[in-house]
Amino acid sequence: MRGILACWMRQSKKLESWKSSQNPTQSLHSVFCLNTGDEVLTTSEYSHLQLDCVSLYLLYLVQMISSGLEIIYSTEEVSMVQNLVYYVERAYRTPDYGIWGRGTKYNDGSPEVNASSIGLTKAALEAVNGFNLLGDKRGNHAVIYADIDAHNRNRSIFETLLPRESNTKNTDAALLATISYPGFATHDPNMYNRTKNRIVRELEGEYGFKRFIGDGFGSEAEEKGRRFYETGETLEFEHVENEWPLFYLYMIIDAVYKDLPDQEAKYQDKLEKLLIYDAAGDPVVPRMFIVPKMCIKNEKMSPKSQNRKASNINQIGLSTGIFLWAQSLYIISSLLTKKLLHLWDIDPIRRYLPCFNRPRPDSRYSSFLGGSSPTELVVQVVMIAETTRLQAMLANYGIQTQTPTEVEPVEIWNSAELVKVYKSMGECEKLGLNGRPPRPIGSLGTSKIYRICGRTVLCYPIIFSGSDFYLSHDMALLTNDIRSELQFIGRFWRLGGRPTFCILISENNMRDPQFIVMLELLAEMKEGQCSGVKIRLGRLQNLISSACVEHIDLVHGDPKFPAMKHIKENKNLYAGYQSLTDIPKVVQINEEYHDYAKEYENTPTHEILEVLRNLNHLYGRIQLCGIILEREDSNFQIEEGLSVWKMIETLSVEAERLRYWAALRYSSSLLKRTVNSLSPYATQIIVNGKSLTVGTIKLPPVSFHKPMTPKEIHDALFKRVFPYSIIGAVLQQELILNCGKLIATNPELFKGILVIRIGWILKTLELYLKFTDPSSPGFLDNLPPSKIQRLLLEMMRVTSGKGPIIHELTDYQIKQMNGCLLRVPDNFYPSIWQILTKCGGGIRFGSELLPQLPTIRLHESHELSFYHLVESHFTQYRNSCQRYLVTRILTILAIVLKRNPEINYKAVISVEELMQATLELYEKDGTEKTSCCGMEGLYRLSCRAGDSYIGRAIVNRLLGGEIDQEDSSCKIQ
Repeated sequence: MRGILACWMRQSKKLESWKSSQNPTQSLHSVFCLNTGDEVLTTSEYSHLQLDCVSLYLLYLVQMISSGLEIIYSTEEVSMVQNLVYYVERAYRTPDYGIWGRGTKYNDGSPEVNASSIGLTKAALEAVNGFNLLGDKRGNHAVIYADIDAHNRNRSIFETLLPRESNTKNTDAALLATISYPGFATHDPNMYNRTKNRIVRELEGEYGFKRFIGDGFGSEAEEKGRRFYETGETLEFEHVENEWPLFYLYMIIDAVYKDLPDQEAKYQDKLEKLLIYDAAGDPVVPRMFIVPKMCIKNEKMSPKSQNRKASNINQIGLSTGIFLWAQSLYIISSLLTKKLLHLWDIDPIRRYLPCFNRPRPDSRYSSFLGGSSPTELVVQVVMIAETTRLQAMLANYGIQTQTPTEVEPVEIWNSAELVKVYKSMGECEKLGLNGRPPRPIGSLGTSKIYRICGRTVLCYPIIFSGSDFYLSHDMALLTNDIRSELQFIGRFWRLGGRPTFCILISENNMRDPQFIVMLELLAEMKEGQCSGVKIRLGRLQNLISSACVEHIDLVHGDPKFPAMKHIKENKNLYAGYQSLTDIPKVVQINEEYHDYAKEYENTPTHEILEVLRNLNHLYGRIQLCGIILEREDSNFQIEEGLSVWKMIETLSVEAERLRYWAALRYSSSLLKRTVNSLSPYATQIIVNGKSLTVGTIKLPPVSFHKPMTPKEIHDALFKRVFPYSIIGAVLQQELILNCGKLIATNPELFKGILVIRIGWILKTLELYLKFTDPSSPGFLDNLPPSKIQRLLLEMMRVTSGKGPIIHELTDYQIKQMNGCLLRVPDNFYPSIWQILTKCGGGIRFGSELLPQLPTIRLHESHELSFYHLVESHFTQYRNSCQRYLVTRILTILAIVLKRNPEINYKAVISVEELMQATLELYEKDGTEKTSCCGMEGLYRLSCRAGDSYIGRAIVNRLLGGEIDQEDSSCKIQ
């Protein structure tokens, strides 16, 4: 263990670079020279980015130290271990090469997000948080900290991925070591059983388990000496993947821990038949079993028909070497099954037990509880009023608050100050390590009370932090965010002690026309409930005894402790007013909309300047500044001492004061502003198995299939959206933010939607607004952000059919919106795979062909990468009617082929031809004439009697084509 750590300490510069870039070339190596600890393969020669490897090291470091071993000796080593935590804690958003070092199942050099890596990271974070590397009785400077919010994201994404391993792997035998020994990353019986059953069902053989479907490693069919495969090469390994006995050993150990005697006996018997022996007569577990080259063809034709040979056996049947991994598990399983080891002997921290059965650490540091949330969790709420005047006013409403002075000596901090404290954790000048990266502290992290070098601190959540982006000026949105934060904390709190939530109320909030909404929320909390969460209001001093308290002991002590700012009572705010009721409220603007940008787009700049100086129209002035900014540059002088950029900033402040949302959005977009922490919400969408696109619906968008940096998403918004829709560049930010929040708490609303196309969601919201409020102008530019958030929630509930529905819409309207969203029925994509097995010519979408081969051989029916392949063919359809009809036609085609398994259609199935044939049948029937022509008419038709016409068109096409069946005149069902 010390040797491995020493190898990584030599790579501390790589680690420091990785923390800011997540560049695979800067990843820690997973292969070193055994004798010297030197690097032996570069990142161009080997895929070193394997987060499960580092996570397993951290987990066993805790296990071994807990057993009484001394492994860590110096502060430099403590700093290195802390930085290893930073290295793995974002596994939920980091594509890596996984346990096999091959990335996707296609072995093409592409990494992907793997459930096995995330699960082991989750286990490692739970084990290492609050753990003293020098032992409980030694110095506090060796305690390791893990970010509770990062842990929660890993847990959430891990549970979302299971029982899948990744986008390209429906399952992987590596998950056995994640859900059971040694990771024990889940104690949910349903999740555990679903994952294990899928592994057994799809990967178990007579000689062991396949690692995953399409694995060519070590196969006789694999071309030796070449690192990556060509496209489609994994087809060569179909049914001849090597089988590994070591997974029988995992199943035996799992059976011991789970008390499954039948499973233990089954795999013991299977293993005994496979053991080979060395020259001394000792049993050896073969590394893997291979299909001999001469038998490959027969094995492909008839799977499991051929005898396999062990990879490490000589001609007389003796072992030629030891596969240490399998042999180690063999020794462990033998000791366990013979009752020579207790379960806790190889799991001293007892991860095999559910959290509520594990021994509680006798420590002043917080530790994860693991499993499900406490049944009676109460969230403690502290209300901090900015001034005594505000406190007095709120008291009139029966709302008790404290001022910053009254909570002393406890200090109230902005969470950004806590980021500075965490920066010193893991800092080591000798190794060139700078400590924790400056990542925001999430709502779980700000719900602890901190004791830092003699100071007691409570941080308010990031939603109360000021921002130059306009969302912070919508009081109703802030109120919604408070409710969401409380629900989130109540659902995902995993630490001992109660969470403490700080609400910071300012006098500036009072000027907002919607402050009454905040008052209603505060009054609701007095009843002890808020949005289904149990609340306890109280004075901060009285809540500390039941709170979760985190002690932070800095390695470097007080001399390097940064000077922190804490909020103090502001006694000069709105000076001259006797009471808060005297403070002027925001004046609502009543300005007629006019598009000055369009009117003056071809006008010379000098004329625009003249108009600008005399124009008394806030939105228009901002638009004219935008024209000048595009033509000139940000330093162009509108008048002496006033640049166009400065003027836009001034007008933006005015728009903010008036809560003039259209003007505020327009100016924010011109100033290229972005929402705080936009990237994490975009990542939340992606790690839930979705793709994300930004752009307009008329042009190809920018697609994100893996987590992106803030710069990448900023560039996409202001290069693909801004030139065509200035307000759209910030509206799409609002929607990314809201979709990210919504998918984290209500993933069922996105069921059936594979790609979150923000441009199309914008279109869907405009349709929903038109359907539910015909008198509205039909665009979202001037709606408050809180209303857009509410519209999104309502629309997603209506289109998904889940949750309370505010407005009843027609079937036609719902299907039109679902066409925009490209929401498909359950099992739609697997049904396309089944269609392909029956249609030799493939399926033609417009001008694009989805061929039968090699598609159905390269992909499995439930493979997420196959879903995305099919979905990509829908992007050519710009009309929501077409999108819905294509989905409906393929759904009915799948039903017809399922009911008639004897059909094998050799020609190409053209979706457009089936559309046209359906319309012709309907018009020929003459029972009803469509009120619209073309696609719109066909769409309305499909909402009424269309399914029967689609079915008839499909049957006619199948009968008119080349059908392989004994009686082509038989009736198709």
